[in-house]
Parts: sequence; C-alpha cells; structure tokens
Amino acid sequence: MSEQPRQPRRKPAPAGAGGKQAKPHRRPKKDPVRMLAFEVLRAVDERDAYANLVLPPLLKKARQDESFQARDAALATELVYGTLRRQGTYDAVIKACIDRPLREVDPPVLDVLSLGAHQLLGTRIPTHAAVSASVELARVVLGDGRAKFVNAVLRKIAAHDMDGWLERVAPPYEDDAEEHLAVYHSHPRWVVSALWDALGGGRAGIEDLLEADNERPEVTLVARPGRSTPQELLEAVGEESALPGRWSPYAIRMAEGGDPGALEAVREGRAGVQDEGSQLVAMALAAAPVEGRDERWLDGCAGPGGKAALLAALAAERGAFLLASEKQPHRARLVGRALAGNPGPYQVIAADGTRPAWLPGSFDRVLMDVPCTGLGALRRRPEARWRRRPEDLEGFAPLQRGLLRQALSAVRVGGVVGYATCSPHLAETRVVVDDVLKGRGAGHEPVSAELIDARPFMAGVPALGDGPDVQLWPHLHGTDAMYLALLRRTA
Repeated sequence: MSEQPRQPRRKPAPAGAGGKQAKPHRRPKKDPVRMLAFEVLRAVDERDAYANLVLPPLLKKARQDESFQARDAALATELVYGTLRRQGTYDAVIKACIDRPLREVDPPVLDVLSLGAHQLLGTRIPTHAAVSASVELARVVLGDGRAKFVNAVLRKIAAHDMDGWLERVAPPYEDDAEEHLAVYHSHPRWVVSALWDALGGGRAGIEDLLEADNERPEVTLVARPGRSTPQELLEAVGEESALPGRWSPYAIRMAEGGDPGALEAVREGRAGVQDEGSQLVAMALAAAPVEGRDERWLDGCAGPGGKAALLAALAAERGAFLLASEKQPHRARLVGRALAGNPGPYQVIAADGTRPAWLPGSFDRVLMDVPCTGLGALRRRPEARWRRRPEDLEGFAPLQRGLLRQALSAVRVGGVVGYATCSPHLAETRVVVDDVLKGRGAGHEPVSAELIDARPFMAGVPALGDGPDVQLWPHLHGTDAMYLALLRRTA
C-alpha cells in the first residue's frame, strides 16, 4: 500500500483568534518493564553478555521500587527470553515488513521491533497494547522519528498471527527441510543440521528437540550429600510447588519457579542450582568401578563449580580427596565458594589442564567437562545459538583433545576418566574421543585406554542409545544435552 503524502503542518492559531491552541508536545512515558527488557537485549548485543547473568541484578534493582510487582518481573523475563529464543523467526517476519536489508536496520531499532514482534506473535498481550507500548518504548530510547518507523512495521506484523507469518516466511518442508525447521523453530540452519546429525532419525525427533530448546527450563536444585537432603529442599521450596528430580536422587525441581537464592541451604552452599544432566554426569563418574584404590579424584575443568561441589560431596562419603582445577582465576574463586564447607578433604587451584600442575598417574578418577559451543544448553542461554558460528568448532577442537589426553595421563592404570561436554555436536563428542583413543593428529600416539559402558551408571534413565557413551536430550530427558564418555586407563 502506497504511503499517503504528508500534510503540511498548520501553525497554531494565535490566542484569542478563535482557533484551537496546538496540542503541547507530550513526553514519552517510560515503561519500567519494557525498558528493563530493552536494556538486557542491548547488553546481549553490545557486550556479548548472557541474559541469565544480566537480568537478575536488573530485576533486583527494579524491585526496590514498590510499584514493580512480581507480575512485572515475570513479564520482563518472558519478554527477554521469548525474544531471544524466537529471534530467528522474528527476524524473518521483520525482514518481510521492511524495504531494506535487515543488516541496515540499527541494532537498537531491531531490538525494539523484536520485542514488539514477540508481544504480538508470542504472547497474549492485546494487539493495540503491544503496538502502543512498543512505540512508546521507541519514543523513549530512539526518538520520535524512528518511533514512527517502529509503528509502521509493527502494524504490518499485526496483520497476521504466528501461524500466518510462518506460512509466509518459511519455505515448505518438502522444498528445504533444514531451512523450514530453522525458521519455524528459530535456530540457525547450521545448528539444525548439527543437532539432526547427532540425534538421527526423522522429522518428529528433531522437531521435538527444537521445540524443547524453545521451552523455559525448570529451575533444578541439587542437595549436596552430607550437607543437605532433598527433603529439606522440598520443605523449603514448599511441597505444593516442588517436585523430586526425574533421575537424580539429589535433585529437586522448582516447578513453580521462584528465587533459589532465597533458600537457606543454597545461600549456605549446602545445596545449589544444577541441571539434572550435570548431576548425572558427576554421579556416573563416581559410580564407575575402578581397579584398586579410590582415594584421589580430579575435576580438571572445575569452573564454575557445580559438578566439583557434587563430586567433592560424593568423594567425602568415601574419605577421598578432590582436587578442583580451573584455569581462570576468577572462575577458580567461584569453585572455592561452591566447595566451601565440604566435609571431606579438597583443594582448589588455578591451573591449565593442558599444562597440568600434577604428576602423571596421580588420580583414581578424573572428570574433564571441557569448554565447548554450549549447544546443549540453548534452553538456558538462547542467545548462544545466534552467537556461535560453525568455525567455533575448529577453535575448540585442539583444546578439547588436549584436555582429554591430559586427563588420561593424569589417571593411573585401572582408573577412570569422564569426558563430558554440554554439546551434542558430534565434532565435540564422539569424534574427539575417537581421535584421542586412536592417536589421530600430528605427533600423537594412540592412548592405552578403553571405553566402558556409561549407561549402567545412569540407572533408570531411558533412551540412552546404543552406548557405550551417553547423550542426554532436553526432549527425552528434560535435561541439558550433556554428553559423557567413560574411559578406563589400561596401560
């Protein structure tokens, strides 16, 4: 539809001349909820920040104003995470409503448009309220001129619901399956391809996985053995709003949400926030049989400390010592805080796992939860899907292989290594393990170790595949997509 020509502005009639006085300029009204959501999106875009780190302190500050209610915090949280999760879909919709390439739209303008698109297409906020609130936000943060652009685009978006837009902007599945899934489920195409390769199977499984990535995950707590109990956490959360873990005996799920930091056991470090997949990885390493002594354990990539704290508690029950090593000093300090008060012997050091500060063969059990792309935690960090690139895999590859080689060097003959990563990408999981065992790569020899079946050490967990390694999935297990391979040193 062509734009109407602008009408010339009339000068206000002079006072007393019988005409109406021009309407005075109105200052835009600040909406604290949408301003807060916009601040988080700008931090994510400008500073590569993570929303789960930026949002809580902003909410805490906002709550200092008594007018900022719990429902406001809930709406701000939904606007932030909903917009980030569906960014790919909203970008496709916005692109269809403008006359320029998306890259030519200023990022702050695009953030306001995305927030507005989410309110229109992803929430039950009435259309008029979603548009007017977004335009008002634009007036505050962008100015009147760009607010008019925002208004025009959002009115076009409001012409169709989500299903209607998806039919318009996504190619048919039969023509391009990966691009169809990428637009429908708001994942980069390369991520869709990688997840599909790792998962295997047909359309239903990958769609279930992508849908699970777009769901808000439950807050899961861990009661650290010897320091807290699941029953204590159940009572503290309230049995009407808490559920036992699906698989871990130490897990409690905060089904109704809430602030885990308000719980005494969490504040004291006797319990923590930890995805059930991470709990299962630590428990499996602790349960795998070793030959001979079982006295010295190592967490070689311990930051920020969740798995280390659970391992330390499990080690303490057997009188074993845990060394928790983390390369980055600030993350090592987080590990120290997580382990403070552990009843058994432990030590936290800042050291590079590829240049170990320990002698070969020093440990009976070693966990290496290696740095990775984080594609297994897209529910919790939705912005990671837009931040990562395929070339990142090449950057992580040498580090992952180096850490696994050093882990196998650190464990004694008959001891067990757990190689873990929060990514299901085959290049970060099975390919790494296979390369290290077979000595692939210049200057490397095959390692004297064997894979052992990890599945029996996740008792009761279904759909663990053919083994011997284990891949957990959000849509099958309700966990992050954690990977675990257990290896025993043989010589």
